Amino acid sequence: MQINQNEKVALFIDGANLHATAKALGFDIDFGSLLKYFRQQGRLIRALYYTAISEDQEYSSIRPLIDWLDYNGFTMVTKPTKEYRDSVGNRKVKGNMDIELAVDAMKLAPSLDHIVIFTGDGDFRALVSALQEQGKRVSVVSTLETKPAMVADELRRQADHFVDLADLEKHICRDRNGRPAPARGRPLAATARPARLEEFDDEDED
Repeated sequence: MQINQNEKVALFIDGANLHATAKALGFDIDFGSLLKYFRQQGRLIRALYYTAISEDQEYSSIRPLIDWLDYNGFTMVTKPTKEYRDSVGNRKVKGNMDIELAVDAMKLAPSLDHIVIFTGDGDFRALVSALQEQGKRVSVVSTLETKPAMVADELRRQADHFVDLADLEKHICRDRNGRPAPARGRPLAATARPARLEEFDDEDED
């Protein structure tokens, strides 16, 4: 990572995008280890995780992850998903958190030196550019190791640094034997998987 030890850093995690990227690479993320790794890189000020959740279900498979993250050092930013039918009657679920992430990044930027965005979505290129205009360094975390690549070329080129998630695997991967990483807070593994995130339609909402 290209982070200086004295830099004030914040992580902005596009939850659905990160889940899809890790799944494409074939490993599960240990979020406790992820937080520990970035705390070792610089002065971690905030780690924000963005995801949409289904409010009309008594139980959602992503809720255990949300609960664990909320109790273990992450700031959770959530909103309800929206369900609709497309022109041929297929069920679609919208869970786009782009606006929330962008607004928070711009609000927190004056207190930061380095912003790390976990996403490959090219729509964030404008955000990266705006942060750079404020004199902030921006790193993007996604991957080029899949076919096709999970990161948009324009986003990768705009960022000051591109970090391939595959290169972080040894630092943040869940134990291959399935043992949860040691964690404080509630007794829930940091590696709970946000199933069904890939069902979300990432188009802009009306």
